[in-house]
Amino acid sequence: MMNKILIAVIGLTLTMTSCNNRTENQEKEAKDYESNNPLDVAFGDPFIVYDDESDLYYMYGTGGVANGFMAYSSKDLKTWEKRGQVYSADQAKAWGTKDFWAPEVYKRNGKYYMFYSAHWKNNPNNELENYKIGVAVSESPLGPFEDMTGEPLFDPGYPIIDANVYFAEDGKLYLYYSRCCYKHAVESEIADWAREKKMFDEIEESWIYGVELAADFSSVIGEPTLLLRPPICMDDQQAEWESRSVTSGEVNRRWTEGSYLFKHNDTYYMMYSANFFGGQHYAVGYATATSPLGPFEKSAANPILQKNTETGGIVSGTGHNSLLKDREGKLWCVYHGRTSKTGDDRVVFLDELELAENGELKVNGPTIKE
Repeated sequence: MMNKILIAVIGLTLTMTSCNNRTENQEKEAKDYESNNPLDVAFGDPFIVYDDESDLYYMYGTGGVANGFMAYSSKDLKTWEKRGQVYSADQAKAWGTKDFWAPEVYKRNGKYYMFYSAHWKNNPNNELENYKIGVAVSESPLGPFEDMTGEPLFDPGYPIIDANVYFAEDGKLYLYYSRCCYKHAVESEIADWAREKKMFDEIEESWIYGVELAADFSSVIGEPTLLLRPPICMDDQQAEWESRSVTSGEVNRRWTEGSYLFKHNDTYYMMYSANFFGGQHYAVGYATATSPLGPFEKSAANPILQKNTETGGIVSGTGHNSLLKDREGKLWCVYHGRTSKTGDDRVVFLDELELAENGELKVNGPTIKE
């Protein structure tokens, strides 16, 4: 009897010790990953790259300077130093005139290449949205970035923004971009609904395309492939969250933009943003495929990042994300959002991205520092 009591006491003690250790580890982990959001960086469309030569993180984004781009650097992803303007349209080969958006920087063969969107000066029809994608190059992540050719990368015949590049294992490169909503009215059940409600006469949409990219970034190869678009039918499970800017009466547009492609195991993941980038409903979803050019299937878990104001939070307008694997191998979702404190200014957030065993993505956010 005494032995049984002794064994029970020892077992209980071990269990309590194990629980205490697990609790301490969880508290330590939570402390290590304590939110620092929002960062003190007023960027939209943020993109962070780690540079092993300088052992620094560099952040680029929309805003902070007129007709160009600026950068920040950080050692720890928490404290960011403003490093000044790294690209300016005041250069001989500049082709853009305004609306410099969504820069992404990639290191290749010892040089740094910036893909970005801007309004093309070659505009014989005086279009309001004459956006194209260009490439600029620099010897340093801090620039100065110089346009490669003096003209956009290519002209598909419609305005495009939000370039993202994927480097495939077989050596091929792929460019992803969003066709703008501008003058792209699309018939759908949502458009019919909006007309019946006398809200909007038509609904314009932006669609995501992919195309092979030349190894020297000088041109595209072949014709672009349509990869993602808003749902046509209202009973599509994606229709509700991707149509909120329309159904709320905010604007007569549905967006599919801000794409970011990565591969895990044998699956290609394309993250994307929907709804008005300047509104509260901006949110992130993802789709998967077995090939870089699809076909892609949207996840039933969408959206995986959205406003939390309806559940007591203060963050809205969460979107246009990129991903960062830090020097420790931790995967971060980098995106912009707004808070009730920051107002209309877009500010940068970093939250952990999780890949579940079943392949499902989860963004642990939006979070706010206490």
